[in-house]
Amino acid sequence: MHEPFPSHPFGKRRYNAYNDWVARNCGGRIQKVSVSAGFTCPNRDGTLGTGGCTFCNNAGFTPGYLDPRADVLAQIDTGIGFLRRRYPNTRRFIAYFQAYSNTYGELDRLRASYEAALSHPAIDGLAIGTRPDCLPDAVLDYLAELAQHKHIELEIGIESVSDAALARVNRGHDFACSADAVSRAASRGLFVTGHLILGLPGEARQDLLDGAFRLSALPLRALKFHQLQLVRGTALARDWQNDPSAVPLFDEAGYLALLADYIERLTPDILIQRLGSEVPPRLKLAPHWNMRLSELAPKLQAELEARASFQGMRWQKS
Repeated sequence: MHEPFPSHPFGKRRYNAYNDWVARNCGGRIQKVSVSAGFTCPNRDGTLGTGGCTFCNNAGFTPGYLDPRADVLAQIDTGIGFLRRRYPNTRRFIAYFQAYSNTYGELDRLRASYEAALSHPAIDGLAIGTRPDCLPDAVLDYLAELAQHKHIELEIGIESVSDAALARVNRGHDFACSADAVSRAASRGLFVTGHLILGLPGEARQDLLDGAFRLSALPLRALKFHQLQLVRGTALARDWQNDPSAVPLFDEAGYLALLADYIERLTPDILIQRLGSEVPPRLKLAPHWNMRLSELAPKLQAELEARASFQGMRWQKS
């Protein structure tokens, strides 16, 4: 018989779900409306390099409703229309600056883009995706000012705690850079979400699991997990086509087991915002799963129940 599930702030689930936190603290569901303001990346414009990260093809995570040729307000109108049809009970929206590095640019340009989005009557805040090496103090100070009046989430692409794995995918920064960016942002009271890719080449399973302890030591509010997917047109996809053994990929069972192992080692204070991701079939080269993304959460819950486990179980013992 399984031991009783202990009392935790995340209730009946066995992990600390971001959506549950939003429901408790924000009066119901908040939906993110993707917008593109035309920002680029230092790994693409020649500052660090021109090829970008070897796993990156921005089209792989751009929603179909997004037309980057339109201005920000028009993009928001289109996105809200789509999301209201798909999620009719949603009443609150935040603009999600997702494509590339959305704190990479002159402060005046950043301010104009963010404030244009915030001027939309249906937008309550911003989620801003970026790299850890694109967060100067002046930008963080400005975001902290915005956060006094609006819901502001800063999403930082950590991707891995392994410097070897980061170098292997041409990331252009190390983990120390990510830790510094998270700490500086959190010290200003910002809600910081970290992005992780599980399964990057050059990172052993134990390295991944040890990373949960290292991330637990950072002032992160939330994490987004992404399983490694090979997107057509990327250098990593070409590497896999030349030699599949050079880029091992998780199947459904392997990823689910890793996710459960990882969450057991993660402090229960960190919210889990995503468990995985999906690339449009026309762009995805591998892996091909029979499991849909919507099935991942209940399967993870069942796996943790079967183990009589929960988020932070092994972290508490460490």
